[in-house]
Amino acid sequence: MSAIKKAIITDAGFASRFLPITKTIPKAMIPIGAKPVMQLCVEECAKAGIEEIVIVATPNTKAKEIYDDYFHGQADNVKKLLDSQGKSERFEPVQAVLNLPKITVIEQDPNLPYGNGSPIVSAKDFVEGEEAFVVLYSDDLILGSSDVKELIDEYEKHPEAKAVIAAQEMPEAVWYKYGMIALKENGTLSHIVEKPKTPDLSPSNLTSYGRYLLTPEVFNYLIPANTGLDNELWTVDAITKLAEHGDVYVAKSQGKWITTGDPKNYFMAHLEYVLAETDYGDEIKKMIQ
Repeated sequence: MSAIKKAIITDAGFASRFLPITKTIPKAMIPIGAKPVMQLCVEECAKAGIEEIVIVATPNTKAKEIYDDYFHGQADNVKKLLDSQGKSERFEPVQAVLNLPKITVIEQDPNLPYGNGSPIVSAKDFVEGEEAFVVLYSDDLILGSSDVKELIDEYEKHPEAKAVIAAQEMPEAVWYKYGMIALKENGTLSHIVEKPKTPDLSPSNLTSYGRYLLTPEVFNYLIPANTGLDNELWTVDAITKLAEHGDVYVAKSQGKWITTGDPKNYFMAHLEYVLAETDYGDEIKKMIQ
């Protein structure tokens, strides 16, 4: 059995590119198929044997309340109505959500700097004493596999690792959009070049994205004083520091990484998920053709 039992899933931001819907619901509650993005992330963790998950929500919004209701609300009134109508099977997806691993919802500490590292810092107490833990950005989805499992498997091969990060090969045309991975001679992480302006500035064709296995040592570097580009607190900056003090392994994804971070990519991710993962994908293909 794996020693990695806890995961942090982050959704701490106002998602201004998705307004007006995100003034009412968190971005990760927008559906992909019939499930919200957040549920797909939670299910990826469950498939990998994760037993406890903390969701970090945007502070001073209804996000925490919405997540708590979605993952913990019993919906007895819905079940009673469906039972009375002879449609009890329609409640099965709700029961599946209620049967997911233990989920705790917290708000990001509003006193921390802006940046994708701050939700992780906000959940520090949750992973205190753990050998290692997994972090997922809810912007990122994986089709056809569980990156969480890949990260855990790689860590179990290399228990001395300071961290393990997921990676995917990407075409040159999009390197400027992402963090590109530089490797040491032994194949472990050297550093990450954020959004190289020209292809020759990219050290490889490997892109880093929001799937990490981290050891608690990361909190030595993921601190408010260590803001970087645009005065933000960046997770990859802390991971680069880890790589200066030990091995950070790179695990190539066995699935396909898709991002939901803006309306265009969300729509494309939604379409790709429906085509690949639903029983009506073939009908959608015919409609497109």
